[in-house]
Amino acid sequence: MERLEFRFAGRPGTPLAAGGEALVGVVGSGNLEVMIERADLGGGCHAVVDTSIRGFGETWEQVLGDFVARLGLANIRLSINDGGATPAVVMLRLDQAWADLEETGA
Repeated sequence: MERLEFRFAGRPGTPLAAGGEALVGVVGSGNLEVMIERADLGGGCHAVVDTSIRGFGETWEQVLGDFVARLGLANIRLSINDGGATPAVVMLRLDQAWADLEETGA
């Protein structure tokens, strides 16, 4: 197991939206579980990845950084339990988690 932590600038100064969270996916081979939460992080975003595959920190940072930048996120915390998902599956789950969070209006 490897634990990775990343912080992204996000959009400082963005007001904190109402709280809320969404959980998608399952922990299994080639899949992952993503929890996304609104949190007061000063406009930034924070991600913690627990993965069964060592040595892909740079790839995780790029995928998560792209997700945060593409959606212009702010004040978001991501908690990920990875079972060896590919970057495409990771991005799919991240998009799914964000859609669930937005859909609930949380």
